[in-house]
Amino acid sequence: MEDKAKRYARIKYGLALAEIAYVLSLLAILQASGFAFCLKKALTNLSSNQFFLIAAYSAAIFLIYILLNFFLAFYRSFVIERRFNLSNQRFFAWFLDYVKSGILGMLVFIILMEGFFFFIRAYPLSWWWMSALFWIFLSLCLARIFPVLVIPLFFKYKKLKDEDLRRRILDLASKMRMKILDVFEIDFSKKSLKANAAFVGIGRSKRVLLTDTLLNGKFLPEEIELILAHEFAHYRFKHLIKITAINAVVILLTFYIFFRLGNLGLDIKDISNLGAWLFLFMLFQLVIMPFMNLISRIMETNADGEAIKVSGKIGYFISMMEKLAKQNLSEKSPPLWAKIFFYDHPPVDERINFARLRSRNFPQEAKENFAKRMEA
Repeated sequence: MEDKAKRYARIKYGLALAEIAYVLSLLAILQASGFAFCLKKALTNLSSNQFFLIAAYSAAIFLIYILLNFFLAFYRSFVIERRFNLSNQRFFAWFLDYVKSGILGMLVFIILMEGFFFFIRAYPLSWWWMSALFWIFLSLCLARIFPVLVIPLFFKYKKLKDEDLRRRILDLASKMRMKILDVFEIDFSKKSLKANAAFVGIGRSKRVLLTDTLLNGKFLPEEIELILAHEFAHYRFKHLIKITAINAVVILLTFYIFFRLGNLGLDIKDISNLGAWLFLFMLFQLVIMPFMNLISRIMETNADGEAIKVSGKIGYFISMMEKLAKQNLSEKSPPLWAKIFFYDHPPVDERINFARLRSRNFPQEAKENFAKRMEA
């Protein structure tokens, strides 16, 4: 199983690097070949309206991306997942999901670009911070509507039938001072055999989602409870607010750099230069990725610690991590370079070792429960 997980991970790393290279190459070719200028000219001949031009140009660029990305996405999320027995999804269902996600991605991209270029035209000296605020506002709106409008496009979900487990999760939420709408089960197994749980939404849309692959009897209620304790801990520590603030600073800094570069000759108001700016934006994101992953891993470790503290069930935490790693085919101890660039969660072995170290600070009763669990 370890060797299989390593093979799976190596393929996923390679495909991630290939996709980065593909996107950067595509943007460079579109810009350097003169295609971007020709596309703008053709669209301008159709209409001189700026809102039409921005929407049509953005849609065309995004459409080129998803069409050329099809085979890479097909291999990454369909062929490989089926090869490693992590999915039983049929091709047509996968293709339908690809189309739906492409349409949603295009709509979000168009909205972002419309706002971005509106602020550039209307506020040439202050667009950079206004665009950053717009970016963050849109991100929060998407987080709000994601569980209500987006998830139902891909999954059917209903209230959890297991009343005992539902009550345990609601009691845990109350214990951790969380207000949630309810606990729902989604039919994840029709697409993937991986197990997962999530606490999604903001405000009144907050809800717990459990995949049906988590409810197939392999995971004990205590283990599922620990997964949710971890998710609740993120909200308890205001990690969403903190990561949003960090992202806001990063976006603000990025747009300010673009503002300064725009004064050096690369006209940011010209939509035909969009490919060049997206290229620079992606490079900047790649540079800061290790830092953002590090921040995320620290937050994940804090959430693990809080989940263990609230439950006192270290043995269940370790068994839960082992089961998740086995079912999801996670590499338990990845290479350092992969951890730095690809892991926004600590690797499984690190999380297990962290739990064992935390056991030293637990009361005797928790230690005894842990020892019994390890002997079982």
